[in-house]
Amino acid sequence: MFEKLEITRMAQTLAAHAGQRMGVIAQNVAHADNPGYKARDLPDFAKTYAEQHGAGLRSTRAGHIGAGGTRMAEAEVLRISDSPNGNSVSLETEMVKAAEVRQQHDMALSIYRNTSDILRLALGRGR
Repeated sequence: MFEKLEITRMAQTLAAHAGQRMGVIAQNVAHADNPGYKARDLPDFAKTYAEQHGAGLRSTRAGHIGAGGTRMAEAEVLRISDSPNGNSVSLETEMVKAAEVRQQHDMALSIYRNTSDILRLALGRGR
C-alpha cells in the first residue's frame, strides 16, 4: 500500500535522481585536472520524471504494454571547453550544483518521512 502512493514514488525517484546526479558531479570534480575532460550533468529531475511518468498512459503492472520499468537518466556533456587545456570543469559550478542536489535529496527524504508519519497517524499508530 505505502509504495503505491504517487507522492512516495515521486520522492523515491527524486532521491535516486539526486544520488545519481551527485555521482556525476563527483566524477566532474575528480577529473578537474584532466586535460580535455568535458563536464557532464544529468537532465533536470522534472524533465526526466515527466518523460518516465508524465504524459500519456501509465503502466501499473509489468504485463502492460510499454512497461519496462523506470530507466535511469544518462549524463550528457554540458559545454565546450573554457580552459587552455580543454577541460570544461568549473569547481565553483560543481560545488553550487552539489548544494542543489543535497537540498533535493533532503526534500525527498522529508516528503517520504512526513508521508509515513501521516499514514501512521491515520492508522492510529502514532509515533
